[in-house]
Amino acid sequence: MQLTLMRAKIHRATVTQADLNYEGSVSIDENLLEKSGILEHEKVDVLNINNGERFTTYAIKAPRNSGEIKINGAAARKVQVGDLVIIISYCSISHTEALNHQPKILTLDSQNQPTK
Repeated sequence: MQLTLMRAKIHRATVTQADLNYEGSVSIDENLLEKSGILEHEKVDVLNINNGERFTTYAIKAPRNSGEIKINGAAARKVQVGDLVIIISYCSISHTEALNHQPKILTLDSQNQPTK
């Protein structure tokens, strides 16, 4: 049996840009990707704290230390600049592995810098 668990989370990221004309994805500061363990092109869910919208997309790198959280493509209609979002990746693991699984959680401040 395989279970789907949260693998990594970027908590309370502030949307810095929304670009409807980009082909899709969420651009995330490369430093934040590394600290969270989320890989470029990895499937992620984005949960908008401000309006309750939830959508699935994939992560791409934004310039390192830019603090950028940019929602691209059609999903740009689901956010506004300044909205707080949660970005989550998942993994499928066995029940035995799940018993000891510890997801990586990265909480951000209002400038998209890690607080912990």
